[in-house]
Amino acid sequence: MIDTEQMFQYRLSAFLKGQESFPAFNPDAASSQVGRQSSALDLVIEFTRLREDSLNDIGKVKTGDLKRAARHQELGMVTLEELLNLWPAHDLNHLVQAERALMQPFIQGSGPWKQYYSDYLVKPIERK
Repeated sequence: MIDTEQMFQYRLSAFLKGQESFPAFNPDAASSQVGRQSSALDLVIEFTRLREDSLNDIGKVKTGDLKRAARHQELGMVTLEELLNLWPAHDLNHLVQAERALMQPFIQGSGPWKQYYSDYLVKPIERK
């Protein structure tokens, strides 16, 4: 989440500076070392700081800025408005993932009701 928060900040800045393009984000290649030696509390503090900065920057966006466009390396032309819709969608997707993870032991223990939650069960990864 910290890495992608920084990526979203970078892209927002690129749009507002009028940059014509920006690279695609590869989370595996661009991953920082932030979490390697940090406590959970340190990570929450860092994310909170970054999010506060992001919200401050988003507050500077004017309605006319929303149609600004730049070329994404993989997706082609994208607008600031699309980026600002992607950002909360990305965050909410992580909340959905966390909810599904938390649901697993309860679903497993629900006996015959388990059938009603088959769409929420995490499927084991098949190894080749």
